[in-house]
Amino acid sequence: MAATCALVVDDERDLRENIAELLEMEGYAVRKARNGKEALEVAASEHPGIVLLDLMMPIMSGWEVVTAMRLDDELRRIPVIVISAHPAPPEGVTVISKPFQVEHLLQAVRDAVEEPRRA
Repeated sequence: MAATCALVVDDERDLRENIAELLEMEGYAVRKARNGKEALEVAASEHPGIVLLDLMMPIMSGWEVVTAMRLDDELRRIPVIVISAHPAPPEGVTVISKPFQVEHLLQAVRDAVEEPRRA
């Protein structure tokens, strides 16, 4: 069975790389994107098992990504975890506040990947 693919989206390179490394150590295949536009392109081509998404990014924000994913028949099934310090994240997604505890993040990813996909 292939490893679940996780898409890590954050414009802060160090944070994006650190989260990717954590997930790889847990056995996930990881793809990365620097902004929302790249995230949607990767999600459409790779159909990851989960998206970890920052909200405040250039080019296309995390809010715009969540909205676009919800409007797409294929992408709406992908669980999204928002990782942000923003006080008002989108409704209906799991939120991990920055700064976060590693185990809290990993447990949220495990929980989201294990839930049945939304129709």
